[in-house]
Amino acid sequence: MPSTHDKEKPWDTDDIDKWKIEEFKPEDNKAGAFIEESSFATLFPKYRETYLREAWPLITRTLEKHHIACTLDLVEGSMTVKTTRKTYDPAAILNARDLIKLLARSVPVPQAIKILEDGVACDIIKIGNLVRNKERFVKRRQRILGPGGSTLKALELLTGCYILVQGSTVSAMGGYKGLKEVRRVVEGCMDNIHPIYHIKELMIKRELQKDPELVNENWDRFLPQFKKRTLSKRKKPRKITDKSKKTYTPFPPAPEKSKIDLQIESGEYFLSKQSKERAARDEREEKRKEKKEEKKKEREKDFVPPLEAGDRKNDKKKRKHEGETKEERKARKEERRRRKAAEA
Repeated sequence: MPSTHDKEKPWDTDDIDKWKIEEFKPEDNKAGAFIEESSFATLFPKYRETYLREAWPLITRTLEKHHIACTLDLVEGSMTVKTTRKTYDPAAILNARDLIKLLARSVPVPQAIKILEDGVACDIIKIGNLVRNKERFVKRRQRILGPGGSTLKALELLTGCYILVQGSTVSAMGGYKGLKEVRRVVEGCMDNIHPIYHIKELMIKRELQKDPELVNENWDRFLPQFKKRTLSKRKKPRKITDKSKKTYTPFPPAPEKSKIDLQIESGEYFLSKQSKERAARDEREEKRKEKKEEKKKEREKDFVPPLEAGDRKNDKKKRKHEGETKEERKARKEERRRRKAAEA
């Protein structure tokens, strides 16, 4: 068969938007009604019960336009959506499934209903299991919001998505491209990369898109390169032994003596229970007395009078000949006597 890719196509003009998603109409469903019924259910938290009960008539009316049936079970705490005989759009049930998921994650009804429109998708990012430490998790989740919700607002403007942080999930609604960026920023934030870096990058990309000369070029040279600085996690030992001084011996070191071996050496092992208790009591008493003496000396330091001029000389002499034996002292006196006799 000859190739047709280079033939003229008079119907293919520049004003046609090839990326536009056409609305799905009843006449587009050539197969007719669905053979099987499709249904999806999701649970919702207790605190959403009152809000959902009030807003359910509006949700029912909106889904009826797409011929989708919905039920709210307050006993089980679940929402269910299912196809009917009139449903013609196969994607409608999937959009309805996303709608009840968003409602369960505290997204307001007027915002959640937009998921039924073409070109609007949603992404529920689970962040609960990304950080183990609860305090660290709360701090990093707060970074997504920023002071007064400023970081979240900046992300919404740059990505064109609606973002809601609730509990251990982040719900996002918008275009596919924007959702991809939101997921990257949120997961990065949980991985200890501040959202401000991603926001800066998105702002630069937004400006580069406006420039017709740089639209089709590589933007890597314009984007900031943030290096992740991590400290060494290797634990250093408290006492570092110098192995160079040790002499090599082929024999292994002698095994350390156990507690029982030491007791046998000291004779404590053969003592009776009462004797051991008495020895332990005496040891405690000895330690108590030593501590008492130390404290007494510490207190008496403040009451020691300062040394006079004469006392200082004698004190110096005492310190000079401190620790001298009897023979050394005798020899020193003899030497002094001989020196005096020589001088005379």
